[in-house]
Amino acid sequence: MFTGIIEGMATIAEIKHEGSNTHFIIDSTITSELKVDQSVAHNGVCLTVVSIDGSRYQVTAVAETLAKTNLGTWKTGDHINIERAMKLGDRLDGHFVQGHVDATAECIEKQTLEGSWLYRFRFSKEFGPLVIEKGSICINGVSLTVFNVGRDECTVTIIPYTYAHTNFGKLDKGSVVNMEFDVLGKYLLRMRDLEKN
Repeated sequence: MFTGIIEGMATIAEIKHEGSNTHFIIDSTITSELKVDQSVAHNGVCLTVVSIDGSRYQVTAVAETLAKTNLGTWKTGDHINIERAMKLGDRLDGHFVQGHVDATAECIEKQTLEGSWLYRFRFSKEFGPLVIEKGSICINGVSLTVFNVGRDECTVTIIPYTYAHTNFGKLDKGSVVNMEFDVLGKYLLRMRDLEKN
């Protein structure tokens, strides 16, 4: 379980393919604090640390993860957002994030405002009921509040700190991001669907 509060950015140092799996070698300043078997969110995707070597660690993504996220587009040198799993007793500064990405979305607009940046994203209409005005959403692992919600679109605003300390500063119109919708909304929608049947 995560909070969507990014600890920092890491760099994709190497990518290896093995069958239907892809291994990512990550270079990070927090590697010395990690342990094998720990969960780390990478652009919002929960992946298990399988080995550690100096400032680098390795994670593996299976076919299902590659199909539902933007991991298949990663290249050597890309910067990704990382967050370690939350600890019981810590403050929950973001919202409950599972690290289970629901879908990818496309950035269809980016505006530079006076002191902030506005991004508008388009996602599959099937997820429309899970996005509510002033609700929480996780985009590339970042916990954000959405507004101007449409059937398949929503907008977020990024403050300077988030812009500088996450990979939002590298996103532009056309960028593909990972989206995880609020787990509470998913449970409520599931209950409603079960009651109908």
